[in-house]
Amino acid sequence: MTDRYAVIGNPIAHSKSPLIHASFARATAQDLEYGRILGDLDDFAGDVRRFFAGGGRGLNVTVPFKESAWRLADEVAPRAEVARAVNTLIGLADGRLRGDNTDGAGLVRDLECNHGYRLEGVRILLLGAGGAARGVLAPLIEARPARLVIANRTLATAEQLATLGSTLGAVEIDGCGFDALAGARFDLIINATAAGLSGQLPPIPPGCLAPGGWTYDMLYGDTPTLFSRWGLEQGAQRALDGLGMLVEQAAESFWLWRGIRPETGPVLAQLRHPAVVG
Repeated sequence: MTDRYAVIGNPIAHSKSPLIHASFARATAQDLEYGRILGDLDDFAGDVRRFFAGGGRGLNVTVPFKESAWRLADEVAPRAEVARAVNTLIGLADGRLRGDNTDGAGLVRDLECNHGYRLEGVRILLLGAGGAARGVLAPLIEARPARLVIANRTLATAEQLATLGSTLGAVEIDGCGFDALAGARFDLIINATAAGLSGQLPPIPPGCLAPGGWTYDMLYGDTPTLFSRWGLEQGAQRALDGLGMLVEQAAESFWLWRGIRPETGPVLAQLRHPAVVG
């Protein structure tokens, strides 16, 4: 019997997750189907319950439902508890739901496995202190950077997230406003804000990127993102977008559901160059 999975969000028609998971299933000979669910903004829990009651095995969760999924799950993985957000729901044998968050693992795997960037011992600047930043906090700390600074427009939010991070590992963590970054230097700057969606950049003082430094934008597009272009203007050795993170977090979800970790390179190539590969 074919196992059923899906991604739920609102809007959802743009989601690349069905293409990604269909590719994973073909490559690993898994008998599954993966669809899209346009979630009801007023009845997310009902949509989820109906999917699993109808035989569904697992759901990916995207905006605006990740926090709702965290509250709905019967048990939650530690990294999802830190994030207070769930992007992967797993149906357990006893009918309960387990929630996990694979975003941070996707970010780390993309940097370290796909691009050969070693996070241990580097100075990281994380821009933003909202849900996207919370989602990657624990895996970033587990990678043991030398220092992690969280910069946000609202200082108190950055400080709160830094305080939380300080309980997760022996890493120097600070929270600050953007103006406090003047004169600081970082080896890696990660954009976890949504500023690029409105054609804006976070107000980063010039000179924050160390010579040979990298930038990483969690957003992605068919052309370089605004933040990626900023990184190149600042002399970044590499200016990466979040497409690799998208594929790697999907692979982590696939592993949680199926116990198999698919190869991500072919899917990344297909998404980057569909006319060549597809």
